[in-house]
Amino acid sequence: MSQADIGLIGLAVMGENLILNMASKGFTVACFNRTTSKVDDFINGRAQGQRILGAHSILELTGLLARPRKVMLMVKAGQAVDDFIEQLRPHLEPGDIIIDGGNSNFQDTIRRTKYVEGLGLLYIGTGVSGGEEGALTGPSIMPGGSPAAWPAVKPIFQQIAAKTDRGEPCCEWVGENGAGHFVKMVHNGIEYGDMQMICETYQMMKQGLGLTNPEMHAVFKEWNEGELNSYLIEITRDILAYRDAEGHEVVDLILDTAGQKGTGKWTAIAALDAGQPLTLIGEAVFARCLSALKDERVAAAPVLPGPPPAPFKGNKTAFIKNLKQALYASKIVSYAQGYQLMRAAAREYGWHLNYGGIALMWRGGCIIRSAFLGRIKKAFDRNPELGNLLLDPFFTKAVKKAQSSWRKVVATAARSGVPLPAIGAALAYYDGYRCARLPANLLQAQRDYFGAHTYERVDQPRGQFFHTNWTGRGGATAASTYVV
Repeated sequence: MSQADIGLIGLAVMGENLILNMASKGFTVACFNRTTSKVDDFINGRAQGQRILGAHSILELTGLLARPRKVMLMVKAGQAVDDFIEQLRPHLEPGDIIIDGGNSNFQDTIRRTKYVEGLGLLYIGTGVSGGEEGALTGPSIMPGGSPAAWPAVKPIFQQIAAKTDRGEPCCEWVGENGAGHFVKMVHNGIEYGDMQMICETYQMMKQGLGLTNPEMHAVFKEWNEGELNSYLIEITRDILAYRDAEGHEVVDLILDTAGQKGTGKWTAIAALDAGQPLTLIGEAVFARCLSALKDERVAAAPVLPGPPPAPFKGNKTAFIKNLKQALYASKIVSYAQGYQLMRAAAREYGWHLNYGGIALMWRGGCIIRSAFLGRIKKAFDRNPELGNLLLDPFFTKAVKKAQSSWRKVVATAARSGVPLPAIGAALAYYDGYRCARLPANLLQAQRDYFGAHTYERVDQPRGQFFHTNWTGRGGATAASTYVV
């Protein structure tokens, strides 16, 4: 067998399936795992008879690779990535490429790109989305890092990536150093938001309307055939219909405490660092944190008062239509916020992001894939400098159409005591964003009163700062002006 086109380290679920995907597209792949028995099990099992070579050391792995060597790491984010970089460096030569395909923090990728390039090597940090099935049949791939590395890996990545209905690969170069992992992080943050909003809609149907799982299955099935068509709506439909061998509806047997691996939290932290109002994704992260307080919630339930349980008295069919519109409008806000964050990061780090291209990469293979993303690509095709997705004519019209339903849902939920943290935050953001004058003038007066932090005036040019001696005792000395 000829030399391998690429090597991959890490034979967990994603690693194994990516290797099988590459081999199925005609590439020869060399593989290595720290626990070498896994290599033997894989080569003699799922990989048997395919264009896959096993290696029992880093030296053997790199010796199997065609130049420039391309080594992809599918290992746990953090120290493991740095450790493998150090193990690889003695066996690589200038121009060889190290690829990190895990969910690494983009700041780590910025640091690693600089370090690896300093060794004369090239580095790629790439997001890979789609889970087990996507890795095997076609994921969304979001590479960034050393631009010189892209031509060498482009044929492999675009062959194994998911394709749109028009055959376009859901993989394109994202940008310099940490750009690929940043875009994957935002993808995951939007995923947190989408999942939370669907769960809130489910709870409103179940607790607010008293619908059964089969009835909700029918609703999500219908929604998946329209403008909300997406992978997450599709799997929600299937989950609500699933019964185990004993006939139990499995969704009702699952403990209501959600886990998380950190990428949603990273997105919220990045938004705070950039001063961007990613309120919906932040609420989605906090909702998972609140779900983890199961024992406290159980203790609080009989103690803390709320609206008394009462049957829904309105038209259920009409309200379900309102729920659909509220979910759709909130989804628009979620993406608008995510794109605002990416635009802010691009300015800060000097990335040249193709925003329509990012939507295209998310059209297939990834967890947030949906028909909706085609509309986002068209929006940025119409105006590459679009400041906020809500200002695109299509989305402005969509939110205008949904607004009445959106408000009815949030108001009904508040009256019923059903929590809608993400959908409610989306509406609050929308109202704040469209508000020409917010009460921050009072907030600035408060800051100036207690801390002499100064303020700008509406009757003076921007950039001039003033201080008032509110009590007559403070004097004219003001604090320096800065923004965190």
